[in-house]
Amino acid sequence: MSLYREIARPLLFRRDAEEAHLGVLRLLALWQQWHQWPFAAYCAQTLLHVTDARLHVRALGLDFQLPVGLAAGLDKHAEAAHAWGWLGFGHAELGTITPRPQPGNPRPRLFRLPADEALINRMGFNSVGAAKVAENLYATRPFAIPIGANVGKNKDTPNDAAVDDYVAAIEQLRGLCDWFTLNVSSPNTPDLRKLQEPAAMRALVAQSVAAAGATPVLVKLAPDFVDEALEQTVDAVLEGGAAGVMASNTTLTRPNLRDTVRAAEVGGLSGAPLKPLATAMVRRVYARTQGRVPVIGVGGIATADDAWEKILAGADLLQVYSALIFEGPGLAKALHEGLLDIMAREGVRTLGEVVGQGARM
Repeated sequence: MSLYREIARPLLFRRDAEEAHLGVLRLLALWQQWHQWPFAAYCAQTLLHVTDARLHVRALGLDFQLPVGLAAGLDKHAEAAHAWGWLGFGHAELGTITPRPQPGNPRPRLFRLPADEALINRMGFNSVGAAKVAENLYATRPFAIPIGANVGKNKDTPNDAAVDDYVAAIEQLRGLCDWFTLNVSSPNTPDLRKLQEPAAMRALVAQSVAAAGATPVLVKLAPDFVDEALEQTVDAVLEGGAAGVMASNTTLTRPNLRDTVRAAEVGGLSGAPLKPLATAMVRRVYARTQGRVPVIGVGGIATADDAWEKILAGADLLQVYSALIFEGPGLAKALHEGLLDIMAREGVRTLGEVVGQGARM
């Protein structure tokens, strides 16, 4: 991680954020082509992996050997689905994937805030479409880690027809992934967050669950809810039959940012400044669900202490995005080793023993 921070990151940060992102994905896709090379597999296993039964998590009917996974947004088109496991992640969520291809919002649309260890994006669901993603997944499966598909509606689809888009994406990807996540909370598609209103949410989840068949369906919620509205939406998510909740997406707020120039950019904020809001969101969702479904904690996780805080708040699994940009490919290993150190210090045998303990205080 120190080599990345001292050498690779300065070089990457000289380039436009999205161009750097695409360049790294191309390298990972190339690396993925070497998956049958024993030397490449050995290097990845030796340098970046943690293997310890204490980190095993059973959730969504699946076995996760490691709790920290990749959040949606980095691999939108399933170009490097194998590589995330090699980088030490316990799962990966791909997307957001729309049923039809669309370009997303005009560039520039991704901005780094190094002083805040944060990102602002207004990507707008740029997607090659579900059919192409299905082709990419089919060509590279099976995968060593659980793979999820984060799905959304096309920009030109009105909200009263949004269910059709989610169902269409699910039907094209069904059988190729281990779960679906309904993205109803990105701030970068006009009126998308209105789908979080209880009546719309309940209907969307119910029809998506029916389309998914045996594949679990989760819902990713925004962190910008007031308490009463969140409780009503979480109830609707459960009533619709969702198997879990992701807490949370990016925020429209700008909490105490040092980079006041880029803070004015339109879009969703992720990274370190999101951590308190996202952790509070995990705690609120867990308090409402009372452990009936898994909660996946997303937002501001850069250290093992951050991860532990999310678990105590009620997260069964964790996902990272922005910290990977700032900390580099050793992040997953550092988080998992750090969690093991904390567990040893606290006398904890499995992560499941402490999920939600902080939410009960």
